[in-house]
Amino acid sequence: MICKLLIQGTTLISQFAIIYPLILPSTIISMKSAQINKYGSSDVIEINQSTPEPSLSPGKVLVAIKAAGVNPVDWKISEGGFQQMFPLQFPSTLGIDFSGVIKQVGEGVSPSDFKQGDEVFGQAGVISGGSGAFAEMAVANMKSIANKPKRLSYTEAAGLPLVGVAAWRVLTEDMSLSKDQKILIHGGAGGIGSIAIQLAKSLGAYVATTVSTSDEPFVQKLGADTVIDYKTQPFEDLLQNYDAVFDTVGGDTYRRSFKVLKKGGVIVSMLEQPDSKLMNQYGVKAIFQFTQPDKEHLNKVAQWVDQNNIRVNVEKEFSLDEAGDALDYQKNEHPRGKVVLAI
Repeated sequence: MICKLLIQGTTLISQFAIIYPLILPSTIISMKSAQINKYGSSDVIEINQSTPEPSLSPGKVLVAIKAAGVNPVDWKISEGGFQQMFPLQFPSTLGIDFSGVIKQVGEGVSPSDFKQGDEVFGQAGVISGGSGAFAEMAVANMKSIANKPKRLSYTEAAGLPLVGVAAWRVLTEDMSLSKDQKILIHGGAGGIGSIAIQLAKSLGAYVATTVSTSDEPFVQKLGADTVIDYKTQPFEDLLQNYDAVFDTVGGDTYRRSFKVLKKGGVIVSMLEQPDSKLMNQYGVKAIFQFTQPDKEHLNKVAQWVDQNNIRVNVEKEFSLDEAGDALDYQKNEHPRGKVVLAI
């Protein structure tokens, strides 16, 4: 009897050993993602067809990505521009802004916050505690996402997190912009500028903006009152006594902008640190804004978008396989509004 049982047991083990290699691969969940294994230009980006699906940890959610927004910071990260502040561990999945549907919630995420099936938007970048948005699936910190604006498609919503929160924080918090005040917005046709124009108009402000000639009709449709061709018209000679300047260009444009402000005015830059010499010379306040979207601000932006039918202009869509081309387009073409990966 003992011998018979041993023989039967050995037979079962042998059969399992044959079957097990066949069933093991089906238990491994993989996905597609755009990754880098070293810093560099777009030619270092690789499409990994078998990236392991990211695992959940407390306070985070797993999202099926529908679309991912492309920002200048994405190619700067890829090229190593932030490696001193945010060193990457390779391989690293690129991408920060996204929209999608929650597939699973981690420990500590209550149903009152988020649940499976919720449509969300926000950030899933590695630098914000996520796994990278240029992928079919991503893990995101629950503090970096919010419910998607109902009026926007997934593609439009994916282009909103960084630019929407940046515009909101600068105009409503840093500037406290109010009705009948005058604001100059540099780069009004860009991702941040196009949202900032619409927000400033909804606040009742008078808006001037600098763009190229070809972009004039676009920003006029957004509500800009005065449009200046930055290539042929010196804005500092045309504008005086403005309450605020929103700088998304930097460099000489930033320094010349102080001349536009009245005493007590404020200039906020996304690129330049405050210049104390110019602040004292013109009697104005200067602020540097580094935006990291959070749930509170994303919710405010989503509510504002839904209530005011705000437009998020997506100039060009790329596929996930074209992530390198999307970063090059964002870097070299100065798109109107946003570039988005449709996933």
